[in-house]
Amino acid sequence: MTTVLSFVVVIGVLILVHEFGHFFVARWTGVGVERFSIGFGPVLLRWRSKETEYCLSAIPMGGYVKMVGEENPLEGGGALAFDPDKAFALKPLWARFLIVFAGPGMNFVLAALIFSIILATVGRPVWPAVVGRVANDGPAVAAGLQSGDVVIAADGRQIKFWEDLDRVVAASQGRALRLTITRDGVEREIQVAPRRITIRDPIFKEQREVWDLGAGPQLTPQIGTVTPDSPAERGGLGAGDAVAAVAGQPVFTPEELMQAIQKRGGQTFDIVVQRDGKPVTVKVTATTVKEKNPAGQDVEIGRIGVGIVTKVVHYETYNPVLAVGYGTVRTWEMTVLTAKGLWKLVTLELPLSNLGGPIQIAAEGERQRREGLPSLALFTAVISVNLAVLNLLPVPMLDGGHLLFFVIEGVLGRPVSLKKREAAQQLGLVLLLLLMVFAIYNDLVRIDAFKIFR
Repeated sequence: MTTVLSFVVVIGVLILVHEFGHFFVARWTGVGVERFSIGFGPVLLRWRSKETEYCLSAIPMGGYVKMVGEENPLEGGGALAFDPDKAFALKPLWARFLIVFAGPGMNFVLAALIFSIILATVGRPVWPAVVGRVANDGPAVAAGLQSGDVVIAADGRQIKFWEDLDRVVAASQGRALRLTITRDGVEREIQVAPRRITIRDPIFKEQREVWDLGAGPQLTPQIGTVTPDSPAERGGLGAGDAVAAVAGQPVFTPEELMQAIQKRGGQTFDIVVQRDGKPVTVKVTATTVKEKNPAGQDVEIGRIGVGIVTKVVHYETYNPVLAVGYGTVRTWEMTVLTAKGLWKLVTLELPLSNLGGPIQIAAEGERQRREGLPSLALFTAVISVNLAVLNLLPVPMLDGGHLLFFVIEGVLGRPVSLKKREAAQQLGLVLLLLLMVFAIYNDLVRIDAFKIFR
């Protein structure tokens, strides 16, 4: 029930903001609004102002703003029985463009606002410059760096968080760095020259070159959620446990923990966790499940039924001005990331099995709700950006399709004929329905896979 409620709240907020964008700019440019609806289908609640009917409908999968004179009657688009001064189709091109763009535009604004508020109040998670895993063949081990060392300065510059060290290493261009560290309470200095390596982007698996010390941060993996009746619950793992080792091997990041579990499908092994400041050892038997890898191939991996997060020890807050700036930058980065992901899906560089629908959104929304209101708010911001980008695609029936027609009208000096627009919208509707069916199919496949280890 809470999963459905989380979904309705998140989607409801996004729809309300989106449609309010259309509504506000329509009224601002003098266009009359006949109906403002949140949801489709049977009307659950309605109330009427002097000009507009406001509705809450049964299916929370969208909404709409019905404006006066949406089609030009001179093109055969309806009757003349309305005030031409309030007709959408008779407004200048720039006004129509702004009205349509305002929907996704408000979703961008909502995302930036959420990011800004979180940065100003909760802050962003940062981690101390504590060394985690040290590669056996890297510059760090040759220089004598060890797991647990705390880096406090680089070339005399104070290092407060690991990201400060990352910036120094990236700017070094391979130049040897003088690191000041503390080990067992004793301060010492070491010289280490970063090496250039090729890594894979964690999201799209693209290769890129970076400067690297051969050592990573200690990002303590923590159990965020435990699936009921899962191997983790039966073994005694609990939410909040900080994982120190798997099968006798230390793990320093959530990625290392996930990989350690995935390669032990069908095996029984020990997991050492810190609970209430004390080490606790639990025994877990991982279930083997089939899952598609980034290349779209079926592979067998181990699962124990946990959600893994990074244990946060400190949050860095910003003053309101900086928070707004960083919130805007974060929104832009998320927009680029979303657009890039969509392009890779269209060009089949990413398997279409990555496409998710409302069931996946609901499940993820519930998971974020369990982690707290800030997590749910950030999830809402991410989905808001996704909704904005999707709506700006040049597909008829979407806002981007209408904007494309306006661009063509601006180039040709006349609107695309009503007949052609209607045919394009019918095609767009079919495409969107097929896309929705495919996304829901992917969701159902995931649910079936999850049943194996729940």
